[in-house]
Amino acid sequence: MGEFELIRRYFLPLAGQQKSRTLILGPGDDCAIQRIPAGRDLVFSMDTLVEGVHFPRNYRPDYLGWRALAVAASDLAAMGASPECFTLALTIPTADEQWLAGFAGGLRRASKAFGLVLAGGDTTSGPLTLTLQVHGTVEQGAAIRRTGARPGDLVAVSGTLGDAGAALDYLNEANPSPDIAAVLDRYHSPRPRLALGISSRGVASAAVDVSDGLLADLEHILEASEVGARIDSARIPVSPHLKRLKGDAALGYALRSGDDYELCLTIPAECWRTAPDAIRNELSVIGTVESRPGLVLDGKPCGADTGFDHFKGSP
Repeated sequence: MGEFELIRRYFLPLAGQQKSRTLILGPGDDCAIQRIPAGRDLVFSMDTLVEGVHFPRNYRPDYLGWRALAVAASDLAAMGASPECFTLALTIPTADEQWLAGFAGGLRRASKAFGLVLAGGDTTSGPLTLTLQVHGTVEQGAAIRRTGARPGDLVAVSGTLGDAGAALDYLNEANPSPDIAAVLDRYHSPRPRLALGISSRGVASAAVDVSDGLLADLEHILEASEVGARIDSARIPVSPHLKRLKGDAALGYALRSGDDYELCLTIPAECWRTAPDAIRNELSVIGTVESRPGLVLDGKPCGADTGFDHFKGSP
């Protein structure tokens, strides 16, 4: 099967499965065309996933299709952007039809779930690598940035943390228990907080998605905003599954492991008091922003936690 037959069979159907408000021309021409309505900003982000670095070797292709788009869409959620479309550059060793069918199936389900239409891309032969660029829009000037945190703001996180990181210990489990199955689902099928990001526009002063670990990603906000924060570990949300699996070590996973794709936000206290229940019920307040730089955990400076670095490895 050649490149163009591969695209026609497995990826062109993704372009036609739903309508886009801004995509004028999708796959099939030399370029895609996107028309941004007046009064809105274009928000876009790119992610590259490499086999053996971002996902295990011989990873199930349907999981990979979902996970690849979810990882990219999570960046839109952090900016409060409404999803529009995406591009895919796919490098594969061989045109394995069974693998392609599984991958395209997972990607199709994610595309529909996240409201992202395939706008185009490229395929080539080589080590398994995926690059996705996602596009979203926000009202002009309304994107949530990392630079808006101010002293007195509350620090909040969505969902629970640490499950996906713990799942790495069980990827080869043949008969997973219910608790193991639950954390594996968080790794295989992350669900970017798109609706929460959109509803947090005008409420959150800053935001970041938790991809490299809570401490590392919160540091990005603190550095960009030139502030510090004080965090109470007892308030960090940890799932019952993780507590039963890891006991006292569960907190370490919640603080430092990545791949949860939850949101960490800073919110002015007055905005938190008046925020709709739809936002408050999704979040746990875990600390406050302070004027003195640095991150303090349970009263003790915890130092910079830089997360995973592709050229240095884990911290």
